[in-house]
Amino acid sequence: MKKLRTGDTVVVTTGKDKGKTGVLLKVLTQVQRVVVADVNMRTRHVPKNASRPGQILKYEASIHWSNVMVIDPKTKKGTRVGFKIDEKGRAVRIARKSGEVLVASKAQPGKLKKPIEGGQGKPADAEKTTPSAKAPQSAQKGPFWKKLGFGSAEMAARADVEAPSHMKEDHTVPDQLERQTGRSASRGT
Repeated sequence: MKKLRTGDTVVVTTGKDKGKTGVLLKVLTQVQRVVVADVNMRTRHVPKNASRPGQILKYEASIHWSNVMVIDPKTKKGTRVGFKIDEKGRAVRIARKSGEVLVASKAQPGKLKKPIEGGQGKPADAEKTTPSAKAPQSAQKGPFWKKLGFGSAEMAARADVEAPSHMKEDHTVPDQLERQTGRSASRGT
């Protein structure tokens, strides 16, 4: 059973962000690291693309989980985590300082990377769109060639009027009845 869980409120014990508190957004058990909200902030400059403008992203990088302590709900200070078997036979996490049971709240699901104000491109508020506003655009959007009148529907309508084309012929590969043996068959001549 793991001692740190997503949604725990923790305090950073060492490093450049020592003393800062935050909520655990993600626990990376394979590499023994955690991502804490507003701790170990990094900046990434994303170049512009054909589909989006360039922007500057601020995101939380992971820190080693030995550099954080869970905050005791009773004393509001960092504490070690222990386990105790409750009356139902389940192992529950407890704060070692006060003996209080630790209950992890749900972490806010969301993007870890957020564009910052004043960066290149649009500000953070300008990029927010609701899914309901996006749905009508995707329903209206379609391939440009269908709007120009030479799509598959147009081709099918023309095929009825014109003579049978070579496109309607069967182009499947026939079964090979007899297998050629010899050097010329393997060379492709």
